This record gives sequence, C-alpha cells and structure tokens, in this order.
Amino acid sequence: MAIVFVAIVFVLLLTHFAPDLKRLRNFSWLRGWQDQGAAQSSAELGLLITLGLPALLCLAVQLVLRGNVFGLPSLVFGIVVLFYCMGPRDLEQDVEAVDKAPDSDRRSEAAQALKPEEMSEPLPFRAEPLVEAAFTSGLRRVFGVVLWFALLGPVGALLYRLAHLLAYTPAHAQALPAAQQSFAQKFARLLDWLPAHLIALALAIASDFDAVLKTWRGYHAAHPQGYWSFESGFLGAIARASVDADVEAGDGHAVDTTDALVELDDAMTLIRRVLIVWLAVIAVIVISGAVG
Repeated sequence: MAIVFVAIVFVLLLTHFAPDLKRLRNFSWLRGWQDQGAAQSSAELGLLITLGLPALLCLAVQLVLRGNVFGLPSLVFGIVVLFYCMGPRDLEQDVEAVDKAPDSDRRSEAAQALKPEEMSEPLPFRAEPLVEAAFTSGLRRVFGVVLWFALLGPVGALLYRLAHLLAYTPAHAQALPAAQQSFAQKFARLLDWLPAHLIALALAIASDFDAVLKTWRGYHAAHPQGYWSFESGFLGAIARASVDADVEAGDGHAVDTTDALVELDDAMTLIRRVLIVWLAVIAVIVISGAVG
C-alpha cells in the first residue's frame, strides 16, 4: 500500500506541474483492439476482447514485477500506468483558464474543456452545470482512476480508463457497434458507482454534512431506481448542494449562489478537499499497516 500511496502522490504532482506531458497519453492503439472486438457476434465477448486482453497484459507485467528489488519496479510501473490513465487534462488548470479569461466569450469557450465528452451541446456558463461538470471531470479524470488503482493496482487504472474511452470518447465510442457501446456505458457506470459514493462521503466530511445527507435522500426519493442501480447522477446534486452551502458559509453574509465563477472556484476548492480526505485515508492505511 505504501507503493500505491507514493505512486498516487507522485502522479498528482506530475500531472499538475508538468501538464505538457499529457501528449504522452495516446490511446490510438485501442482502435486495433476495437476492430478485433467488433468482429464478434456477442457484445459481451467483443467488449471482453477489447478491454480484457490489454488488461491481461497489464496484469501479467504487474504480477511479474511484484516483490522484485524492494518493490522499485512495481513503483515505476505503477507511476507510468497511473499517469497514462489520468486526465487527459489537468482539472485545476482548466478551471484556472476559465478564471483568467479576459471576457465572457472567451470564458465560456474555456469552460468547454470541463464538459463531459458525451455532451454534444455547449456547456452553459451557469453555476449549476459548471459545478456538475467540474465534479464529473474530477470523478473521471482523477478519483475513478485513483480508486481503482488503489484497489487493483495498474490494471485497475487501465480498465477504468479504457472503459470510459469506449463508453464516452467519440473517437472510440462511435467506432463500436451499438450493442457494444451500450455495454461499455453500463460497465463505465459500474466503475463510477463506488468512487462517486466515496466522493459524496468525503464531501460530507469536507463540506456540510447536513446538506449532503438531505440532498442524498432527496435525490433518491425523486429518482427511485434504488441505491444499487449503479447510477451516479446523485453526485451532481450533492456537489451543487455542497458548493452552495460552502459559499453561503464563506463569510457569514448573504451571497449570490448563482454567480458562475464563484461557484466554479468553490467547486474546485471542494474537489481539492475531497482529494486531501482520500489521501489522508490512504496514508492512515499505510501507517496502520507499517505499525501492524
């Protein structure tokens, strides 16, 4: 677990301070695997080939390196795979670009970097959609990858990224047969379910517990699919409520929670807090293991 913690911290710093390295995140090779999977009559089998074979190769390397040279090869491999699967862009710098835009048109243009890839229409420059987009980006760019890396190692990070590329990125999703694309989206939602809940739990700690709990209950009352439907729409509602509560509590005075820039900046602040909570939990696990 210590290797996992070191790899996560190193990659987070590298992603933030060396954003130009994002050009190394090239998944063009995935189209070859897609062609093999598309030839299968079964959607499940086709997706298994597209996702499973690269994951098996990654897992094989992961197992071969385990326990060698005091874990150094595993650490290096973990850093390489985790960095490769993050992003592809740094969320904090995308938010900063919105803040620094000189006028409303360029501000709205910069905000488009935050919108989910499956969203075809422009992202409205309003508080609620911006907050939701920021947290969706945080989930897919950082938290989902980090969680599955922490649970399964490099193969977990790779599976998460490949699933989301096939489910949502137009260059890959549109090349899939309709049945395989639908199955990929279901698998991506399944992988998002656990990190989305852990983000919500961390928001309850880092923001307003009552607001998070009330919104959680209200969302599921209004969308009665059940808690085990593997649907993560609750995260947007909880994010909006947490940001509103945080902005209102900021200076003890009445504030305008419809100000898009104020809400977006506070969303980024809360995302940082959630990340700190996650890292603190992983650090406690590492320390407990070392002491034990």
